[in-house]
Amino acid sequence: MTSLRVTRRQLIQAVGGVSLLALLGCNQREQNTQQEQTMTTLYTFGDSILDCGRYNEFGVHPGQLLVQNDDRLFPEFQGQDLTSHGSARLEHRAVDGATVAGLPTQAQGLRVEGKAIALITVGGNDLLRGLMQDTGPGIATFANALDTFVQHLPIRPVLLGNVYDPTLGDDRLNFSGIEPAIARKNLQRINTAIQEIANRYGKLVDLHAHFLKGDLSWFTATIEPSLRGASEVRRAFLPHVIGE
Repeated sequence: MTSLRVTRRQLIQAVGGVSLLALLGCNQREQNTQQEQTMTTLYTFGDSILDCGRYNEFGVHPGQLLVQNDDRLFPEFQGQDLTSHGSARLEHRAVDGATVAGLPTQAQGLRVEGKAIALITVGGNDLLRGLMQDTGPGIATFANALDTFVQHLPIRPVLLGNVYDPTLGDDRLNFSGIEPAIARKNLQRINTAIQEIANRYGKLVDLHAHFLKGDLSWFTATIEPSLRGASEVRRAFLPHVIGE
C-alpha cells in the first residue's frame, strides 16, 4: 500500500486555497446583499388601470413601462424609467376587475426587502358594482377598507391613483344608465376619499385630471386603458416614481 505523505508546503497551500474560496464566497454574498439593498422593487396593486396588458396586442401595462420603457413603442420615454437610474424589478399584483375587497388577497405572502414603491389604483369597479348610485354608507365603507389596507401595507412610499372618467366629462358618452349628475357626484366622492387616504399615507396621482386632457384613443372596451392609455397612466405616475 502506498503511504500518503503531505508536506508542510502542501498543507499550507491547501489551507490557503480553502481560505481563498471562503473569502470569495463571502464577497459574493456581500455583493448579492448589496444588490438587494440597492434594488428598487415596484409593486402594483389594484385593478385594470394597472393590469391592462390583456387590452392591447403587446401585453403592455404601466408597471412594466415604469420599470423599463419599451423604446420601440414609446421612444418619447427612452431613458425615463427606473432601470435607467439603477437596478429595478417589478412585482405585479394588480388584477383586472378587482375591487377594494380584493386588495388584502393581492398582498398575501408579501415579503418586502430593500427599497420599494407601491402603486395602487382601485375604485372604478366599486363604482360600477353599485357605488355609482350610492346614497348611503357605501363610499364610506369603501374608504375605510382602503384606509385599512394602505395603513397596514409594509411599503412606503405609496402612490394612489384616483379614478378617471372614461366619458371625458361628456354626458353624451354616458354608458352606465345612471343619471350623469348622480354618477359624477359619486365619482367625485370616491376620489375625495382616495385623496384623503393619499394625504395620510403617501401621494395622490391624479389620473382623473390627466385623462380629462385625453381623448377616446386612450380607452378600449369603453372603460379600459388602451395601449396609449397604459402609457398615459405611466406618464402620470412617472414623476412620482422616478422622484422617490
